[in-house]
Parts: sequence; structure tokens; C-alpha cells
Amino acid sequence: MADSHPKSFWERQLDRIERAGNRLPHPLTLFFFLAAGMLPLSFILHQIGVSVVHPRTSEVLEVNNLLSAEGIQRILSEAVGNFTGFAPLGTVLVAMIGIGLFERSGCITALLKLLVRLVGQRFITPGLVFAGILSSMTIDAGFIILPPLGALIFASLGRHPLAGLCAVVAGASGAYSANLAITALDPVLAGLTQSAAQIYDPEYTVTPLANYYLMVVATFILVPTGWLITAKIVEPRLGKWDPSLAQSEEIDHSLNGDVSKLERKALAWAGLTGLFCLSVCALLVIPENAPLRDSGGPMGGLAPFYQSIVVLLALCLFFPGLVYGLITKSIRSDHDVAKMLADTMSTMSAYIVLAFAAAQFIAYFDWSNLGIIIAIQGAEGLRALNISGFPLLLGVILMAGLVNLFVGSATAKWGILAAVLVPLMMDLGYSPELTQAAYRIGDSVTNIITPVFPYFPIILAFAIRYDRTLGIGSIIAAMLPYSLGFSLVWTALLGVWFFFGWPIGPNAPLIYAP
Repeated sequence: MADSHPKSFWERQLDRIERAGNRLPHPLTLFFFLAAGMLPLSFILHQIGVSVVHPRTSEVLEVNNLLSAEGIQRILSEAVGNFTGFAPLGTVLVAMIGIGLFERSGCITALLKLLVRLVGQRFITPGLVFAGILSSMTIDAGFIILPPLGALIFASLGRHPLAGLCAVVAGASGAYSANLAITALDPVLAGLTQSAAQIYDPEYTVTPLANYYLMVVATFILVPTGWLITAKIVEPRLGKWDPSLAQSEEIDHSLNGDVSKLERKALAWAGLTGLFCLSVCALLVIPENAPLRDSGGPMGGLAPFYQSIVVLLALCLFFPGLVYGLITKSIRSDHDVAKMLADTMSTMSAYIVLAFAAAQFIAYFDWSNLGIIIAIQGAEGLRALNISGFPLLLGVILMAGLVNLFVGSATAKWGILAAVLVPLMMDLGYSPELTQAAYRIGDSVTNIITPVFPYFPIILAFAIRYDRTLGIGSIIAAMLPYSLGFSLVWTALLGVWFFFGWPIGPNAPLIYAP
């Protein structure tokens, strides 16, 4: 850390958070402790009779005792299934097949050299934040592909790699619901919102474009916000990077150099290969009867496409990397390809072990019903406050953010919370679309500061490649300014929208008028 100037009050607080967080055990140990702790906790809460009534089904939900005979059987018999079914694990490993060849063939280094020359160092940071925001169109693939690129760019430019990684992650997770296009999340949330709204008004409909206007504007507001936070808070606090702390000596420091004639030729052919791959993907999606369309199905008929997007992205990186390597002779045979992929996967060994522990904890938390109970209690507590207007919207944002620290899935939380919050807001005269927008803000901004975020372990693994002394506290302290800054700016934007009465999407007013 840089000590060339007296530290401000906020810098000292971030230092305290970092020190406290780094005193926690290694993430692997921490997840095992969390998983083990769920067993006695579920037993105690079950014994004292903690329960809630599900707002949609009226079912009484109790805390399930994981130390019961049934619970122990499930823990032992489903441990392997928890691991293999851990969604981030498959996404990470499949994506790394494409990324590995793209990187180790040298394609990524040449491409980044060209990018730095075209964009210039000044606009690298906002470009990374913007790319992170847009990555939500690829569902979760952005959490695997972009953070290591952000870190590599900053490291190669002599800047602290953690700052580059944080800028990307801030856009990808802290601004998760902002975008210029509709993503897979929009139709899912709209469906849940409509179901909740029809509890109050059976004829009410909510479209996937319900929050589109607000989310597009938020994109252009959050990019400069992330840029400012990176330049004025995160990067100065991190100070100068010490390359000797990196886990590997393979980090390339040559992005400021020229792109050779051979590299340009290889990049041109790799680019044409990438365009061909994208064209094939388009043919699989765009025509009315395309293989990756499902007429009348969920997600606007694009569910098969969204389910295939990780594999498609891996292929769209694999083949350009292969072509680049063949032209530059970094790949001479299939043995070179196999070795590059094996070397890539070997770097994932620590994450694979960590994923096993994380998968068990998340499964135990789900089986215990604690996530559902926390969400329902939070929604009921907000209703009990008996507030209205913009303070109620602030309450929705705050509650969504707090619940998100314990329950990661945006759709799972909203499926529960919407049944309470949407009818409540409609009764007060506010539209379901407005309630959904407030929820999405709170759900996004705290993704980046909770260790139980499913992609937190892989983000930490990428960061440790550049500084093996980093711990959980280092990541949380680095990301907290983004969480607070995005919260303030996005909430203020919603406040402006609310007070001017602008629609937040096509045919999506703020006021509910039956």
C-alpha cells in the first residue's frame, strides 16, 4: 500500500476491514467451517421452532434439522452431486477451455497490445467497467473471461492488477442489472413480478422490458462512477504493484510494445475465424426455426441459446486462438493444444478444491430453509414499518442488498420477496415495475462484497495470481467503495426518476392505476 500521504478517515476504515477480513481462515477452510456450522445451527433453530409462512403458497416453512437421520443421509449421499452440480464449477471449467488456448497461443497478448494502442491508457479503465456491465448478456461467463483480462492489462501497463480486476468485477456484478440490451435475467424477473402482481390484480402483465429505460441510463451513469472510484480511491490505495508477489513469472509486461507483422497477420485471420464462429452462432439463433430457439418458451424463446452460451463462447475463443497459434507457430501439432489446455486446467486445481467446499455450504444453506426464511422475514419486516413513497423504495433496496449477503440467486430471492413486496406496493399505488427496479438495484450492488457470492472464489483465485499475500479482506476492502458508490448513484438515479414520474420502461409507469 502507498504511504506517501496521510490516510483519510475512509482509507483507515478500509484498512481495518482488510485486516479483519484477512484474519479469516483461507477461503477453503472458511467454507468448510461455514458448512460445518450449518449443522448445529440448523439443529438449534429447528429445536426452538423457527418458522415462517410462505407468502405465495401459505405453507409453513420450518428450519430443517441437518443433524437428523434424513439430513445426515442427504449430506453424505448428495455430496458428490452438490459438487458436480455446483453451477459456477461447470461454467468456469468449460469457459477456461476456450480461454486457455486463446491465452497460451499468444493471441490474447497480441490482441491486448493492439487494444492499448487503439484505445490508449486513459480510457482503459472505463472500457473495463463498460465491458463488465455488458458481460451480463453472457449470463455468468463475464465473471470468468473478463477479470483476468482486466488484471493482465493493468499489470502489463505497470499499474496494480487488482485495480483492473476490480474495475471489471464492479461492472459485471455491482452493476449486474444495468445494460444496453435485454439479458436472460429480464424475462425471468418479469415473469416472477407478473405472478406476484396477479395476486393483487389478476389481469396485470409485466414485460421483459419493464426496467429497460432505467437500466440503459444507469449503464452510462455507472461507467464514469466506476472509473472515478478506480482512479481516485481503489488504485491510489493499492499503491505500486510488486511483481515479485505474483504466483508465476509468466505474466507478460509487453503490452506497450509494437505488434509485429506476423502477429497482425495472425490476428487478422483469428478475427475472421471469430467472425465466422459468431456467424454460425447467429444462424443457430436468429432464424425463426433455428436450433437454439424455442417458440413460445421462457426467456423470449431464447432459453436454449442462453443455456448454450458458455459452450458457444468457449468455442468462439478456442478456434481463433487455434488459428492464431498455427500461423505464429506457437502451435505446431495437436500435442501443443493438449498441453496448453492441460496447463490451463492445472491452474484451476485450487479453485476446484475450493468449489467442493463452497458447493456443500450452499447446499446445506438451501436444505435448511434459512435462505427462504431470511428473505420472508425481511419482506415482512419492511411491511411492518408502515412507510410509503420513496422511503419505502429505499427500504426495498436496502433489504434486497442485505438479503443478498446471504442468498446469492437473484431469481430465487425475487420469487419469494415479490409475493410480499409487489402487492404491498400496488396497494400503495406504485407499479410492480418500479418495485422490481428497486429490488434489482439492491440485489446488484452487494454482490461484490459477500464471500458467499458464487463467483467470489474464482475472483479471489485470479487476484492471487498477481499477489499471493491477498486474502478475503483484501478483495472486500477493494470492492467496498464500488458497492457504496454504485448504491448512492443508482439510488439517486431512481430518486430522480421517481420524483419526475418518468416511465422506467415501455408501457411501464411508476404509478399503479387499476
